[in-house]
Amino acid sequence: MNPLLVTSTAESTGKTAVTLALARIAADRGREVGYMKPKGTRLQSVVGKTLDEDPMLARELLGTDAEMHEMEPIVYSPTFIEGAIRGREDPDELRERIAEAYEDLAADADAMFLEGGGDIRTGGVVDLTDPEVAAALDAEVLLVADYEGPGDVDDLLAAVDDVGDRLAAVLFNRVDDAVYDDVDQDVIPFLTSRGVDTIGALPRSPELAGVTVSALADELGAEVLVEGDGDALVQRFTVGAMGAEEALRHFRRARDAAVITGGDRSDIATAAVEANSVRCLVLTGGHRPSGSVIGKATEAGLPVLSVPSDTLTTVDRAEDVIRSGRTRDARTVEVMRELLETHADVEALIGANGD
Repeated sequence: MNPLLVTSTAESTGKTAVTLALARIAADRGREVGYMKPKGTRLQSVVGKTLDEDPMLARELLGTDAEMHEMEPIVYSPTFIEGAIRGREDPDELRERIAEAYEDLAADADAMFLEGGGDIRTGGVVDLTDPEVAAALDAEVLLVADYEGPGDVDDLLAAVDDVGDRLAAVLFNRVDDAVYDDVDQDVIPFLTSRGVDTIGALPRSPELAGVTVSALADELGAEVLVEGDGDALVQRFTVGAMGAEEALRHFRRARDAAVITGGDRSDIATAAVEANSVRCLVLTGGHRPSGSVIGKATEAGLPVLSVPSDTLTTVDRAEDVIRSGRTRDARTVEVMRELLETHADVEALIGANGD
């Protein structure tokens, strides 16, 4: 039995949702499935321990009681990387740790799904990039890729070369409507001509393209001044750095957006509330808005967040959060499953992960 390792050409391409959706599909077809993320990279502190959130989600969705130290044998934290650079980590011992954890997990499964860490080259400091992990565990590899333009094919082909003969297929994810036909009619046939199998191209889904207001607040470490609709989806942000009248016109065109502006800009905050089109207001600099702004936002049901950082720092952070789509939950996996079953050759993957 060969496990299937899901890796990607870049970070935040949907590996978690793809991996768990495939595992759920296999489980619903009678397989005993297992999950493992050899290198934990999406880290948070839980009860005094630093753990990756993705294996925790896998435990919930797959109903497994596997131990976290087996599902995530290496905590790939900045401290770990620093230690590796200074020679405090032995690649052979780490590889053995991963192999032992895998054997324990695979003993009770007939289909193993492995999630890569970061991107395809993460782990290089200890000779455990995703292709190297795949070789150690005799895994086949699904390579997930974004596509924004022709230049992305260079990166994709480089990743294909890194994977080598273990490549099961390429899967394009989050493909915008503007370039979907290019992928379908030009890129995929080109890859086929180069001997690279592609199992599908998943269109960008609004439900997977952003983060909820609640998740954005958590990621920014924000104080919630007005609750509003915490489940509202934020797909982009806009900076309030213009006059109030211009801001109002701009905000009315900014659908599914978070407005980021200085907490002392009551005129901009008021315009964001009155626009009736933005999802939340993020106030920077630690300034509390006027009672009038709070009152209007409360009446409109618009969430208002406050952060101590300056506007530029907050914009950079928000851009990263919204771009990566950090919300990962049961609904995310279900949406991904629907996309895979509609737009990808799931049978090819499930078959590759079978006997």
